[in-house]
Amino acid sequence: MEITGKLAELLPEQTGEGKTGNSWRKRSYVIETLDDQYPKKVCIDAWGDRADILNSLAIGDHLVTSFDIESREFNGKWYTNVKAWKIDKKDGGTASNNPPLPSVNDMPPPPEPTDDLPF
Repeated sequence: MEITGKLAELLPEQTGEGKTGNSWRKRSYVIETLDDQYPKKVCIDAWGDRADILNSLAIGDHLVTSFDIESREFNGKWYTNVKAWKIDKKDGGTASNNPPLPSVNDMPPPPEPTDDLPF
């Protein structure tokens, strides 16, 4: 799936270690759709090296994000994650001197933590 919009918020990076000893890191960001009569905000997670791409972005940048959605059950409740696998910066119709961001769509998704937390 794909969503286009402007970067509304960058959340702090989170790190941790799974039960198997593998360390992980993620950074979430909020993208706001532009084409809808009623814009929607979507929080998306960037795992591993994809989180580094967010360091070169600024609030208001126009993005195209390709993502996967996955839901899972924990103690009778369902939780949904939106995981970016490709993040591209658009110029949004304005001139930009910034080079395009590198795409990491050829990388496999990072391993998910295997702890008992629902998120």
